[in-house]
Amino acid sequence: MPENSIPKEAAYQIINDELMLDGNPRLNLASFVTTWMEPECDKLIMSSINKNSVDMDEYPVTTELQNRCVNMIAHLFNAPLGETETAVGVGTVGSSEAIMLAGLAFKRKWQNKRKAEGKPFDKPNIVTGANVQVCWEKFARYFEVELKEVKLSEGYYVMDPEKAVEMVDENTICVAAILGSTLNGEFEDVKLLNDLLVIKNKETGWDTPIHVDAASGGFIAPFLYPELEWDFRLPLVKSINVSGHKYGLVYAGIGWVVWRNKEDLPEELIFHINYLGADQPTFTLNFSKGSSQVIAQYYQLIRLGHEGYRNVMENCRENMVVLREGLEKTGRFNIVSKDEGVPLVAFSLKDSSSHTEFEISDMLRRYGWIVPAYTMPPNAQHITVLRVVIREDFSRTLAERLVIDIEKVMRELDELPSRIIHKISLGEEKSEVNGDNLMVTVKKSDMEKQREVINGWKKFVSDRKKTNGIC
Repeated sequence: MPENSIPKEAAYQIINDELMLDGNPRLNLASFVTTWMEPECDKLIMSSINKNSVDMDEYPVTTELQNRCVNMIAHLFNAPLGETETAVGVGTVGSSEAIMLAGLAFKRKWQNKRKAEGKPFDKPNIVTGANVQVCWEKFARYFEVELKEVKLSEGYYVMDPEKAVEMVDENTICVAAILGSTLNGEFEDVKLLNDLLVIKNKETGWDTPIHVDAASGGFIAPFLYPELEWDFRLPLVKSINVSGHKYGLVYAGIGWVVWRNKEDLPEELIFHINYLGADQPTFTLNFSKGSSQVIAQYYQLIRLGHEGYRNVMENCRENMVVLREGLEKTGRFNIVSKDEGVPLVAFSLKDSSSHTEFEISDMLRRYGWIVPAYTMPPNAQHITVLRVVIREDFSRTLAERLVIDIEKVMRELDELPSRIIHKISLGEEKSEVNGDNLMVTVKKSDMEKQREVINGWKKFVSDRKKTNGIC
């Protein structure tokens, strides 16, 4: 921290200049998080940026808007509510906090039941697929719950419901299903999971419930696939989380968790405080937080309605098809993502013997694109994919432009030495003929390695100068 102050203009300029080196959020195709909102909503965000949403007595209208959001989302997920019944749920800073809260509710309810039955309650577990987001691993580690993961396999990158139910035992607090896998956007079969679990519960006398992590798909399925049964229409689904800052179309910092009914959220987890002016129930991991994102979510819900959200999601799906078909036409990629699910395209090289998906990801950054490359979880870790998330602000024009730039990158990679040749040039090895005319392999010196790399790049740059014009 500096000793002396500086003019506000100077402070602004220093920070603004550094921030220019960040990537362009709209070209960050790695993220599911919203990067654009309408100017009118931006104004509402700025006008409420100084309001602390936890001060319910001081900001009762903001509190009311949050409650309206919870009710709308609960109805969107077909919660069994009466005409005058209020939904049970809360706004969070994202799906990570929402999942922690839902997990705690499941753990406490399971513990209470085990205590009442006089059974051990010290070894809770949760069953998920190996494709879950890291927040599930955080929940398990932070709150001492065993995480039982269903391993993936090549060609099947989501949780297998049959294998999941096989792993359920009397200590399972819930099975977590993902509506929109982070890896390839695929929806897990929550209906099949529910049906299998109903049978197992009847056979064993257990009442193992389901939580649906709809962080990505919760604002997609109701509008693109309204007949798909994944929500509170299924009796074992007791809670659902969704990210408002993903396809809820709000800037980063808002998530939601809703419960089927009041009985699914143990009362002892809710705290009541009165030092801010009135009795206020609170069930969150944090306390103070801004109200801007809650207000922005309410804006989107009433501004777009069912019609608007449906139009946005259909447009995202159409642009996904444009990108997928463009990549397929190159003949260089296998498409890993599914047609039904989150609008994204996950793809891998048909032939990765010469170059890898990581090289493509790295070279696309030179064109401004941020496209992640990653390996799949166990037991499919030998598969590497690239993923492009289609958000509201990713237009057809950008989709076509991205395909063109990927083709350019592929041509550039074709001109480079393959990984095998590159490995030898850096490697560590070279071949020589010995006195008996036999080919032997000897180690290169550090100087030889460095010289070959320098000469190789000099030649590559020189060749490009001969073929490329000045622009």
